[in-house]
Amino acid sequence: MWATHPYKWGQKYSIWPIHFCTGCGSIEMPPTMLAPYDASRFGMGPMASPRQANLLMITGYLTPKTLKYVIRTYEQMLTPRYLVSFGSCPIDGGMYYTSYNTINHLKWYLPVDVWIAGCMPRPEAFLMGMNKLMEEIEKGTADGYLRYERDREYYREHQERALGSNFLEDLKQVEWITE
Repeated sequence: MWATHPYKWGQKYSIWPIHFCTGCGSIEMPPTMLAPYDASRFGMGPMASPRQANLLMITGYLTPKTLKYVIRTYEQMLTPRYLVSFGSCPIDGGMYYTSYNTINHLKWYLPVDVWIAGCMPRPEAFLMGMNKLMEEIEKGTADGYLRYERDREYYREHQERALGSNFLEDLKQVEWITE
């Protein structure tokens, strides 16, 4: 495979994650980078800035305030960019799903490429999710960033509903980065 599509092979083994730690999910991230899990053997290395990363991992529940910063972070990343929902909270609100201040269903606001379910998923589940993402990159089906561009109206409508119309004005300060 790598001989016929070296670009896809390079993408598959060059995953530079940044995790947006909004809850207890971030406690499971450091062990994945250390022995015995050693995610770096798969070409992963943590990044300090969204402009250096191509994978955004949401590791906890989201409120409207944190969703605003997650969207800004996602839009600052270079393409191709991927989004992984780590844990039950970003999937459906988790144990906070009935709270007035919890964003349920991250998929309404940003395109999620891989879901890693659990409360909290263990490092093994994280590695399985990364393996799934690598397979999707190789097959060309990890296309969340393309869906985000194609269906921007859909995502903007949901973002505006959750965050208000002022959010879109604030976001224009960031959009020059992605153009």
